[in-house]
Amino acid sequence: MTDHKEHTARIAKNTLMLYIRMFFMMILGLFTSRIVLEALGESDYGIYNVVGGVVAMFTVVSGSLTTAVSRFITFELGKNENSRIGRVYSTAVIVQVILAVIVVILAEPAGLWFIDNKMTIEPEKIQAARWVLHLSLLSFVVNLMSVPQMACITAHEKMSAYAYIGILDGILRLAAALVISVSGSERLVLYSALMLFTVIAVRLSYGLYCRYNFPDCRFRPVFDKALLKEMFSFAGWDFIGVTSGVLRDQGGNILVNMFFNPLMNAARGVAVQLSGAVQGFVTNFMTAVNPQITKSYAGGDHQYTFSLVRKSSRMSFYLLFVFALPLLFNTEFVLNLWLKEVPENTVGFVQLFLIFSLCESLARPMVTALLATGDIRNYQIIVGGLQLMNLPVSYVLLRNGYDAEVTVVVSIVISVICIFVRLFIMKRQMNFPVRSFFRRVFVNIVSVTAAAAIIPLCVCRFIPETVAGSLVNLTLVFLCACMSVLFAGCTRSERRELISIVLKRSKV
Repeated sequence: MTDHKEHTARIAKNTLMLYIRMFFMMILGLFTSRIVLEALGESDYGIYNVVGGVVAMFTVVSGSLTTAVSRFITFELGKNENSRIGRVYSTAVIVQVILAVIVVILAEPAGLWFIDNKMTIEPEKIQAARWVLHLSLLSFVVNLMSVPQMACITAHEKMSAYAYIGILDGILRLAAALVISVSGSERLVLYSALMLFTVIAVRLSYGLYCRYNFPDCRFRPVFDKALLKEMFSFAGWDFIGVTSGVLRDQGGNILVNMFFNPLMNAARGVAVQLSGAVQGFVTNFMTAVNPQITKSYAGGDHQYTFSLVRKSSRMSFYLLFVFALPLLFNTEFVLNLWLKEVPENTVGFVQLFLIFSLCESLARPMVTALLATGDIRNYQIIVGGLQLMNLPVSYVLLRNGYDAEVTVVVSIVISVICIFVRLFIMKRQMNFPVRSFFRRVFVNIVSVTAAAAIIPLCVCRFIPETVAGSLVNLTLVFLCACMSVLFAGCTRSERRELISIVLKRSKV
């Protein structure tokens, strides 16, 4: 029990560090995206999102092994077998180098073919789009080489380093946006070049930190065939899940460009940026929780693993909910406050992406638990297969005249189906208590959502649609969401624990 309290305290401390990172990143990110959109214009901003999406499609080559690296390092720490960490790290570095070469060989010709033959773009912008492809591809490769270092930092739960380097990343991105805002010409190409400089600086920061803090996480010319086979077996099945996720997100972006134009991509890009900023609350929380889920399973403490999955599913939803609900009620006002010119259709995209993010927040702890088992074949075949349906279903609907927002609606429906499928697989594979999950998670979040929405639905219609009225509306919905989560969503012990942490940190 004492160990569990220590783990909970560590999660709380790491979450706080990541929240400090997130607040800086969110403020910098929203301000940066506003400057970039204004400096590039809607058309160039849409082009940057589409070409970047083409490059991101190739995460299907790297994403599965990225997950494998993180899982294997964390699992070895959970088993207290530090002797294997160095071999996992060195093998991972070699694999990432090989993957980088493969990605360049595949992505360069495929990306050029897409730009020249399939992309909806003005002829005079084609050369700039090609440069964006080259520079985005180099940025992708540099990020790929950062994966082993990031995995070491998160596995060792050194979130302060992760937070500080993340803040550096945000500052450099803001500096890049300011540079292009005063540049005379070729802003799209210059912005891509500055993004490459940013990822190189971040990569060097991760590498230096790991070199001086984790002696086991240093590259040595070791190529462990047995370990490589084990990692590739895990990654091979995870490849299905990574592919389905990339095709859902980036494939949807490409479909929108094929059926509409870069202006619609700009609207979708702004929506992704805003929902991603809000989703950072969940991402940071799960970054702190994920190592504990994997380590507890590796150590054989499955009951604590199940408890963490239930608790973190609820908390992930609530952390996102308290910010998503005010945005859902005041989307147009927030967008007008944030951007000088709001691309058409952005409001609908933002609201749908927020709902999708709420659905996905419930699934993240389940995915971590399933990956911790190492036996992911059936999970990836079933859930990955369902997620792969996003692209063909969206294509058919767009072909039949539906609006661009239907791509996100399809993602929401499939996401909800996948939640129930994951629970079924966890029951079969881990003897996970599904009934308890329904009672403590699903029933709880439905009650909280209903309680939080009642007052805003009744009162907000009478508040005038002025700037002052909208600010009152935003504050009211936020307070209703917080009160609902605190008193209907948390148990008495969780409330005491939360208040204790807040009071303790406020004295520091």
